[in-house]
Amino acid sequence: MSTSTPPAVRLLESAIDAGTVPGGIIAHGHDPEPVARGRVAPGAATSPAFPLDAIVRIQSMTKAIQAVAALRLVERGVLALDSPVAPWLPELAAPRVLPRPDADIDRAVPSPTEITLRHLLTCTSGLGIATAEGPLQRTMAQAGLEAGSAPWSLAADEWLAALGALPLAGEPGRVWRYHHSFSVLGILLSRVTGSPLDAHLRADLLEPLGMVDTGSFVPAAQHHRLPPSFTVEDGELVEVEAAGGGPLVGPPGGDVSHGELVSTAADYLRFLRALRDGELLSPEHLAMMTTDQVPAEVKRPDSFYPGFWDGTGWGFGVSVVTGGEHRGRWGWSGGCGTDFFVDADGTIGLLLAQVEIGEHLMPLLEAFQELPTPPS
Repeated sequence: MSTSTPPAVRLLESAIDAGTVPGGIIAHGHDPEPVARGRVAPGAATSPAFPLDAIVRIQSMTKAIQAVAALRLVERGVLALDSPVAPWLPELAAPRVLPRPDADIDRAVPSPTEITLRHLLTCTSGLGIATAEGPLQRTMAQAGLEAGSAPWSLAADEWLAALGALPLAGEPGRVWRYHHSFSVLGILLSRVTGSPLDAHLRADLLEPLGMVDTGSFVPAAQHHRLPPSFTVEDGELVEVEAAGGGPLVGPPGGDVSHGELVSTAADYLRFLRALRDGELLSPEHLAMMTTDQVPAEVKRPDSFYPGFWDGTGWGFGVSVVTGGEHRGRWGWSGGCGTDFFVDADGTIGLLLAQVEIGEHLMPLLEAFQELPTPPS
């Protein structure tokens, strides 16, 4: 490994040598060019090299794109941050709320607060991952509403009807729960615009930015560009989805406006540059999106995983660093081993692997966040 190799590339090469990931793509700088290293699968010298134009599962990195799409509708007067979403999402009208997250389902009472767009963007709608076992968690699992690495098994309208039949974990604006708010947001954007989320994003954002390989599925003709994905079992990488296979290849059988996207390094870098440079949102809404919007009293230990709020806030679809050396940084990760950040000085970091996030991958993600600022 050459000492002249940029630190970001050395980091990825080290992770490949250690067996953390078989391969991936990394970019770091003010106007960075992505670099691919390694192979698409571990343990085989004959495995294809990880392609620079790989179409990867970005999962929760979709949230930033959704947030921008929603705020653009706010700027056009189509939506308002603090208006209820029930006119478009009647499944969520008159929500019921549990007196505490672990209460029995039948103890739910009418919520004094309706769900708004702001609640969805900030994950404070009361909808989301149940962070502890209990009646709500069990009921969500039985209904097919638990978040996981695989796409939702229910089509968008069916999924929302099932979700709307359950109580909220807390009153909107007073509790933070991850994930489901943005699936709801995707359906909201679809209904407001009168077209599936993928079609609206393509017309309003993706095509104007030249993001030709970003969407809700990989076209069948491009299936060879989708690497396999992996999880970790007993310290070994185990394939979850084969290369060029799985539910994200070819047009979906139903509406997946509540789902997540696939993208490429080139496409996502185009998006981040345009967002950073003020090409997509007004200064007011860009500042709101990329600064902490969650009140201190809502940041409770049971919101997400332990330590989540340490030096961290949440804007609209992105996390925000609120203190320390990286104060002002915003970004987020995807559950299949992807991550990005944008620093206050405009530095962009992007990491695309296809290994499920967990204990195995955390050292790589933590080191990625600590890359030294590159020369300007």
